[in-house]
Amino acid sequence: MTANQFRPLLGERGLQPVPRFLAAVPFGRAPSIFQLHYSDRFLTLVAWAGAGLAAAALAGLPDAGPAWVPVAVWLALWGLYLSIVNVGQTFYGFGWETLLLEAGFLAVFLGPASTAPPILVLWLYRWLLFRVEFGAGLIKLRGDRCWRDLSCLDYHHETQPLPSPLSWFFHHLPQRLHKAEVLANHATQLVVPFGLFAPQPVATVAALLIIVTQTWLLVSGNFSWLNLITVVLATAALDGRFLGAVLPVDPPVTLAVPAGWQQAAVVALTLLVAALSVRPVRNLLGRRQLMNASFDPLRLVNTYGAFGAITRVRREVVLEGTDDPTPGPDTVWREYQFKAKPGDPHRRPRQVAPYHLRLDWLAWFAAMSPPSAHPWMVELVTRQLQNDRATLKLLGPNPFPDSPPALVRARLYRYRFTTPAERRATGAWWSRHLLGEYLPPLRLDPVSGGRARPTRRWP
Repeated sequence: MTANQFRPLLGERGLQPVPRFLAAVPFGRAPSIFQLHYSDRFLTLVAWAGAGLAAAALAGLPDAGPAWVPVAVWLALWGLYLSIVNVGQTFYGFGWETLLLEAGFLAVFLGPASTAPPILVLWLYRWLLFRVEFGAGLIKLRGDRCWRDLSCLDYHHETQPLPSPLSWFFHHLPQRLHKAEVLANHATQLVVPFGLFAPQPVATVAALLIIVTQTWLLVSGNFSWLNLITVVLATAALDGRFLGAVLPVDPPVTLAVPAGWQQAAVVALTLLVAALSVRPVRNLLGRRQLMNASFDPLRLVNTYGAFGAITRVRREVVLEGTDDPTPGPDTVWREYQFKAKPGDPHRRPRQVAPYHLRLDWLAWFAAMSPPSAHPWMVELVTRQLQNDRATLKLLGPNPFPDSPPALVRARLYRYRFTTPAERRATGAWWSRHLLGEYLPPLRLDPVSGGRARPTRRWP
């Protein structure tokens, strides 16, 4: 994912170049190996090194060595991804980035597969899961009124960032079922998490309820790896006998007791997490709860939450280009399609999670506010006017494959899901109408170093 997307988004010629960020932000605020050196080639090396280590860990290769080897591999994975996230700016500003980092740091202390997982680490995973669920529940209850009057899901399936192939069907469920979904969400996020700390089988029941809810969210939307990693976290609360009954894997007859150095490290970790949990707990209990925030530059213990506010109307920025350098009323404009966000009304929503299409997500945010709040949009248009190959790979098929367009503009549309009758008649998944201009026609300006600049508007 990083190897595919980082360079055009954040590379030396990216939409938000890392070198410019590093020149303004000191190491203490954003610890990263890229503070020592950054180049696109070095970034690619780091990304593929992380992918290789992750594949080795998944295959269990580090567990074949001494006990310190898996510890070193997981620590390296955490450090490499922290380095990426800490320079990732807007494009890595999502809650699941810090969730992956926090969960990955705890994994360092699990030890090799041949030893019993330290019980304290399993409890720390439960504490992490509690903050994920309870934080999300509180931010909803304190946030948008529709969570309290049970109407949020009348809108959410249609207005969420990247609808899935089933979102159209979820949107058209009966309203009473939408209210039941909201009630179930409140119960799962505000009540059930306390069961994670109860004796068995209560903790297993709580974990299973969370898993079911996350699976529901997984099929109804595209929330990157948020739902999948939450399911993984929930397994820390499942009873071993239950896991043995449902998983077709024969566990080892005996597991070794963790070495003394590992037990000491786990105790130190527990004390560290307890100390760093003070600010997240204050945030949870405070009236001005932050959503998806880190309180230390290493992102070790964080606060989480999602969808405290629900948009009622879906707006989309649609980018269009033309070969005509002097456009008029009869000029033909051709649309650029994103990978998964709504564009062509006849294109069915795609399933992309757990893959994270960062540009698509940021384009959803861009439609909610003026372009001045998203300066990377003009940079994106500049790359389109240059027919920059790396950037255009983040989008759908290039409508100008042979030569770059003379002008690119952005228009703002309102989108809504078609009704069942409309879909039967037209085959379209979406209906849209033009709201107005988002960016005027832009062309490359040699005087400004080849950046996009507006043209004079035609009557």
